[in-house]
Amino acid sequence: MDRREGLDRLAGALADDLDARLADVDAALAAGYPGERPGRQPVHTLYVPADRFHAGLVAEHGAAALATVAAHEELFLEVLDRDPDLVSRVRDKLAREPVEDLRIDLEDGYGTRPDDEEDRDAERAADELRAALDAGVAPSFTGIRVKGFEAPTRRRGVRTLALFVARLVAGRPLPRGFVVTLPKVTAVEQVEALVHAAGRLETELGLDLGALRFEIQVETPQSILGADGTALVARMVHASDGRCTGLHYGTYDYSASCGIAAAHQSLEHPVADHAKAVMQAAAAGTGVRLSDGSTNVLPVGAPDQVAAAWHNHLRLVRRSLERGFYQGWDLHPAQLPTRYAATFAFYREGLPAAAARLRAYVARQDTAILDEPATARALADFVLRGLDCGAVSREEVHDAGLVDIDVLAGLAHRTGGTDGGES
Repeated sequence: MDRREGLDRLAGALADDLDARLADVDAALAAGYPGERPGRQPVHTLYVPADRFHAGLVAEHGAAALATVAAHEELFLEVLDRDPDLVSRVRDKLAREPVEDLRIDLEDGYGTRPDDEEDRDAERAADELRAALDAGVAPSFTGIRVKGFEAPTRRRGVRTLALFVARLVAGRPLPRGFVVTLPKVTAVEQVEALVHAAGRLETELGLDLGALRFEIQVETPQSILGADGTALVARMVHASDGRCTGLHYGTYDYSASCGIAAAHQSLEHPVADHAKAVMQAAAAGTGVRLSDGSTNVLPVGAPDQVAAAWHNHLRLVRRSLERGFYQGWDLHPAQLPTRYAATFAFYREGLPAAAARLRAYVARQDTAILDEPATARALADFVLRGLDCGAVSREEVHDAGLVDIDVLAGLAHRTGGTDGGES
């Protein structure tokens, strides 16, 4: 036996040994970190109190957003740096798809009410959502926020969840892209409790096992830093039995819990950035998506108030996008124009450079930037996100030299295409 053959046998034996030693770790990593979730992620979630929700609400909000732009047309053009093409694209989006994700709220936005009143509103909202779905006028993504699973609100939250889901399905499957939002999570065990509740509801209502998925709302310091010093949000993700689809930051509850004065509570406060950085690390590689929170500064009132709020919202949305939070909350129809304006500008401005780097990467060209596979994945994902929300068209991507969308999907490690309601 020559030296090369001996080394080959030694390397093979060591590899077999290491495969055996690391088998359990390999399985755990594959289960806990499956990679990015396929399909489209909405760019926002619009929260609407349950008692105000009705089947025609999406169209109503689109019309209200367009009316606000029309009422302040010159102002909106000025806010967008006098870019008429961007204004036109925003108007088209508001007419075509004003709301991408809708959350029917029975928590803070709804308040505490008598049980019989919340029962009626939960069932009525479920009927209205089913009517919207049947009529084809519901958003691609929908869901409900119930009251949290801490002791004072747990029974009410569970009851609302059961009433709403039972009324919504009535012998039919859950709508594609439907999720439950669990607020004010303070313990891993609350996530485990929702997993248990979801399983029981699926069994009782004849739903497919695992159909009922949820988002965890990160709005308490306990979810970021547990009593043992660990990042509980990471443990929450892995305690969800694969049902958790998102981590949503709650701006005002989290800030208030950290003792931040009301005047300084914001998406860009240092406590917010710290919490979101922990969320980002906890979600990485798990398939759980991230959403930034909301701003309560609304574009209403006098023109100068509308302009200030639009400028503020535009800047905050752009800031979130630059930090890897591709989704956020909206609370009012007048926030929709700047949501889409900021999002469209982000992807449209970035397309030429992203396309050039992707062309060079695929062709293995020598350029001033040496991109690695992980960066190519991020570049491809950037382009696909722009396609998903309508910021750029397939023709524009083709004209940028990225002819094959399937190649982009492969680079981005996507298997679910560039649109649809998968959540």
